[in-house]
Amino acid sequence: MLKRTLAVAAGVALSLTAALSQAADTLRVSAIPDEAPTELLRKFKPLGAYLEQQLDMKVEFVPVSDYAAVVEAIAADRIDLAWLGGFTFVQARLKTAGTAHPAIPLVQRAEDEKFTSKIISADPSVNSLQDLKGKTFAFGSVSSTSGSLMPRFFMLQDGINPETFFSRIAYSGAHDATAAWVQAGKADGGVLNASVWDKLVAAGKIDSDKVKVIATTPPYFDYNWTVRGTLDPVVRDKIQAAFLALDPANPEHMAILDLQAASRFIPTKAENYQGIEQAAEAAGLLK
Repeated sequence: MLKRTLAVAAGVALSLTAALSQAADTLRVSAIPDEAPTELLRKFKPLGAYLEQQLDMKVEFVPVSDYAAVVEAIAADRIDLAWLGGFTFVQARLKTAGTAHPAIPLVQRAEDEKFTSKIISADPSVNSLQDLKGKTFAFGSVSSTSGSLMPRFFMLQDGINPETFFSRIAYSGAHDATAAWVQAGKADGGVLNASVWDKLVAAGKIDSDKVKVIATTPPYFDYNWTVRGTLDPVVRDKIQAAFLALDPANPEHMAILDLQAASRFIPTKAENYQGIEQAAEAAGLLK
């Protein structure tokens, strides 16, 4: 009986060791679901293949249901690397701040140093934000930096309280959904990040003769690639080096950069997102 118990225990130990070894050999990557799941996967595939080559390890994309799930996953070490918006980075950083290894931002696109949001409308009578007074308006996700937090922050700075200024507020959940709502007349106006707006117009998914930009926010820091604080520093440094090595002069690299809407990647640091944290505090979104 004892031999049998020891044999079972040994088998469990070996299985656990194998599982841990397999996990250590796989980089688990996720992203905030700010676009349709199929689009997120399309954007990630060539980047994932590039990272596998550069890191010499398997790279797995782990989709999540909402913004909060990404924050929880990186705080619980269930994912290793995540594409976060400025606000979700602040949330992840604060959630891990009391630990020995807080989440670490590695790189951002050069464009993320001065990111903006576009306020749009398909109503012919609307030519400015003030023209949307008393009309319906769509934000993206409540946790979106460019689709909710920063546009709201700038509106409040201009004396516009969205809850009283608009007749009704809705949250589409994603930038492309916001644009689709406005184009279909489900909302008189809406806000989405400038990068997704440009992509939708270029792809012909939005009729720019019908839907127009009526305002652009001031610039702010936004997206970055963040790793869990407990990730092996050697792997962490290799990931950062891989992003920084992406060269727009290389056609294969340019294809990856184009899908990421990036001219290039540059190093970033937590201090860059202090403005986002202050805006979130002012909006009462940090508990």
